[in-house]
Amino acid sequence: MLPAQIIAAIRDGQSPGSAPLAEFAQGLADGRVSDAQAGAFAMAVYLKGLSASDRVTLTQAMRDSGHILRWDLPGPVLDKHSTGGIGDCVSLVLAPALAALGAYVPMVSGRGLGHTGGTLDKLEAIPGFRADQSEEEFRAIVEMVGCAIVAANDAVAPADKRLYAVRDVTGTVDQVDLICASILSKKLAISPQALVLDIKQGSGAFMDTPAKARRLARILVDTANGADCPTIGLITDMNQPVASAIGNALEVVEAIKVLSGQPGGRLGALCEALGGELMAMQGLASTAESGEKAIRAVLSDGRAGRKFAQMVAAQGGPSNILKSWQKDLPSAPVKVQVMTDKAGWLAEIDGTLLGQLVVEMGGGRKVQSDSIDPGVGIARVAPLGMRMRAGQVLAEIHAASQEQAQAVSSELRRAFALSPAPLDAPPLIYDRIT
Repeated sequence: MLPAQIIAAIRDGQSPGSAPLAEFAQGLADGRVSDAQAGAFAMAVYLKGLSASDRVTLTQAMRDSGHILRWDLPGPVLDKHSTGGIGDCVSLVLAPALAALGAYVPMVSGRGLGHTGGTLDKLEAIPGFRADQSEEEFRAIVEMVGCAIVAANDAVAPADKRLYAVRDVTGTVDQVDLICASILSKKLAISPQALVLDIKQGSGAFMDTPAKARRLARILVDTANGADCPTIGLITDMNQPVASAIGNALEVVEAIKVLSGQPGGRLGALCEALGGELMAMQGLASTAESGEKAIRAVLSDGRAGRKFAQMVAAQGGPSNILKSWQKDLPSAPVKVQVMTDKAGWLAEIDGTLLGQLVVEMGGGRKVQSDSIDPGVGIARVAPLGMRMRAGQVLAEIHAASQEQAQAVSSELRRAFALSPAPLDAPPLIYDRIT
């Protein structure tokens, strides 16, 4: 089938067949498919969707359009993906925790765009840390330490890179079949033996309603399993930040506290839940619950922290970030506390607004070419359900200047809503999708 025939079949709600769809993906990678055809394909999928089998075919074909990493390691290769939110520094904690328990975690992550932060931006707040590693360096670090977190290179899923660029300018970014193929083609190219998906739901997530989150979770889990990668998804809460801080260096600090054995709160609990699922899937634990206990143990006794320090040093950072972080990590020169002017129970947090305010301060990107100020952000965010007294701290702004802090302060209060009566905080995990 010619590209135009494939597009027409999808436009008419028909399956083009697995071989033509795979050939189309290869054409995206090698240039035989034009930009016009790629845009028409994206719009046809946006309007009509793909069948479950075609979704698997497209995902695998996009994975196979580039280089696939294969591993020969003395333990299971595990991975995790989050659909994005605010204060989400889970990867910084989970990867070394799993490595401390005998797993290998070769994690390929991204940089942030929009109101959610990127894992690589957080790690690159650490002086000297290099996310851009060659494949040889990546393999060596994984074999030596047990985990590494790096940027994708151009050889991984080039069909996705081409299609995403077209989707970005044709209004087709938010279509679930295309989201699924984009996420999983890159994840499956790393050849994990098990994958856990953290699908965020709530005010700070891209999937802001339960229905949207559940649909994406179902499609991702079914497609990954259809592509022969054992996968489980957890739908988790993003009506408040995962950690109590938003901003690159601030989130590294939150991760280091948990890795150093301090109480983990929501961040620690989410790492335990996701890690427990992975360990149970690969036989490192008899159940997810026993896997959670094992994760909790390596966080509390320092083993996970030592793995994190080894990974940071191996990727160019300080030799012992756990001890030197107060000296090494950048910090904003201006800190301003924002107080509530009335009493009540904290009922709502507008996570998207908080993320946008951090972007406005320079802590994130509006366009891909923007540079980032790693020290700015919002810390000490009060948790949902907390009883607030008048004059109590809602959050603390870390800004580059007094003027910037003042501008953000006037907006920040709009992100919080109080109730005159007590309210239960939302659960951390809404559902488990298998």
